[in-house]
Amino acid sequence: MATALITGASAGLGLEFAWQLATAKHDVVLVARNEERLRRLAAQLEAAAGIRAEVLVADLSVRADVERVADRLRATERPIGLLVNNAGLGLNQRFVTGDLAREETALALMVTAVMVLSHAAAGAMVERGRGAILNVASVAALLTSGTYSAHKAWVRVFTESLAVELRGTGVTATSLNPGFVHTEFHARGEIDMTAYPEVAWLNAEDVVATGLADVRRGAVLSTPSLRYRALSAAARIAPRSAVRAFGRYRRAYQGQEVELVTDATD
Repeated sequence: MATALITGASAGLGLEFAWQLATAKHDVVLVARNEERLRRLAAQLEAAAGIRAEVLVADLSVRADVERVADRLRATERPIGLLVNNAGLGLNQRFVTGDLAREETALALMVTAVMVLSHAAAGAMVERGRGAILNVASVAALLTSGTYSAHKAWVRVFTESLAVELRGTGVTATSLNPGFVHTEFHARGEIDMTAYPEVAWLNAEDVVATGLADVRRGAVLSTPSLRYRALSAAARIAPRSAVRAFGRYRRAYQGQEVELVTDATD
């Protein structure tokens, strides 16, 4: 079975990707900043699934760390057959009045790292004539929810363009576009989501299962759940003025305005 490399593997969707891939008997390379979490997860996966789990500690907002992960993707020993670009973060701030350094970190993590790692993986996979790249975007890519939407819009269009370029090579590219997912993503970003009803939320298990099934069938766009597929269709055909009105939901919270951020990554 092919080895899968998963970024943001220590929590959230990344953690679920690691478990589902290990259960399917794929060896895994686990990438995140938290070494303690990664090593604990690696031990659990090896004990439960009987697979090999490598740990690669990296901060993907730091270019030198991104290059170390890229080198692993290029390696010919235990080659990577599936790259899951999942790592990301939510910024609970307005752009104009927010911390620009945090914006630059988010851009590096959710755009630059995705580009660099996809480039490394695609090059190695095309040479072997097989492989798959799964980039986690979001339904927010179709909305106007601050710079998070901008980052995820880039991921979505980049992945579609990459899929076109890879056609006929034996390598595929898939953009996974979830909505709100029950993980620790929002809590870690200190983003209050209590205003959103349970019907708006998805389970991480279902999101990951859908994404992996769509990778297996070579789909370019993967949007888990009928309700988010309907929302995505509406956002694509609606006038952009309507999208701007819908996509920038805010709610008053402790005297501040909090931008909507969907849960797409760890």
